[in-house]
Amino acid sequence: MLRFLTAGESHGKGLVTIIDNFPSGVKIDSSFINEKLRARQSGYGRGARQKIESDQVEFLSGVRGGYTTGSPISIFIKNRDFENWKERMDAFKPLSEDAKIHIPRPGHADFAGSLKYGQDDIRNILERSSARETASRVAAGALFQLLLKNFGIEFSSAVLSIGGIGDEKIPELDLFDGKILKNISRSELRMPFPEAENEIKKNIDRIKKAGDTAGGIFIVQAKKVPPGLGSFTQWDEKLDGHIAMSLMSIQAIKSVEIGMGVKSASMKGSEFQDSIYSCGNKGFCRKSDNAGGIEGGVSNGENIIVKCAMKPIPTLMKPYLDTVDLKTGKPEKAFLERSDVCAVPAASVVGEAALAFSICLFFLKKFGGDSLKEISRNFEGYIKQLPGGK
Repeated sequence: MLRFLTAGESHGKGLVTIIDNFPSGVKIDSSFINEKLRARQSGYGRGARQKIESDQVEFLSGVRGGYTTGSPISIFIKNRDFENWKERMDAFKPLSEDAKIHIPRPGHADFAGSLKYGQDDIRNILERSSARETASRVAAGALFQLLLKNFGIEFSSAVLSIGGIGDEKIPELDLFDGKILKNISRSELRMPFPEAENEIKKNIDRIKKAGDTAGGIFIVQAKKVPPGLGSFTQWDEKLDGHIAMSLMSIQAIKSVEIGMGVKSASMKGSEFQDSIYSCGNKGFCRKSDNAGGIEGGVSNGENIIVKCAMKPIPTLMKPYLDTVDLKTGKPEKAFLERSDVCAVPAASVVGEAALAFSICLFFLKKFGGDSLKEISRNFEGYIKQLPGGK
């Protein structure tokens, strides 16, 4: 079964990604992967770290002659900032007591992680829990997208609102429309419509000046996902359940909606359900996609639509949040660690990677094989027997 692991610390030597059970024969485009990494680092409101790093993938195994071999794929992304952290991040050099951090930042993994692992230095928690880890996920997600491209499946993402400004209820938004794609690529906020961008940028500037942070809403879509991925037969085989887990696992994500999501609770059944029509040699089709392409835990052939809410980043420049010293129990103010004011555009790119993993996992469960050629044969046989299949 397809799986991937990530390793590495925010200020360590670099990040490592290992992808197992990835089929052979898939052509790898490094420029596509690096472009996804670049997009993750961009966006209005990002911090100084992004000026230091320029993420590039280095394949250590699993790819030869530009194609996957079927062996585990290992990828390395160098942390250029490690040069400034060599002494503090050394694997064996003892730490002085005054170099240790005992004051947790509310909203981060600092407090719970320190208690869980019995650590007396919060840096051992914050280095791994940092959103820097998502660079590994974006690299892995790019490989899943490259595989799925062979079957016409594509992904796109966009920011709908930041700090409450924007349009979170855009109906029938098609992220694959040429004009929309162009708008997203030109936008520093990855927004599909430019109307609210200047207002949002001014608001981010105000928030930054106040030493505060902003969250927002982003949307991710996948098109041409074949019907039949996932299952209704067991709770842990439902496609939407896995998608929710994948997206919720991204740092700072606090809600995941599929299709109409929360809004569906206020709609009548006659308004929400996506009626089915016969479309001649095209098989069956819908005039709406309120279900977000999934019914009963199974993909139905419509676009997969996922919307996520990202909380404001917990590291504030000021006002410093109230906390305590875990060593003394005395009240303190949260310490400052280099951070962003707003990372919603970056999170949307990570969202694409997370969605790509879930869809790729269930795609291979249904059409699995050890090589692209074998998977293609299974896929083509299935598509031919569908109504309107060719």
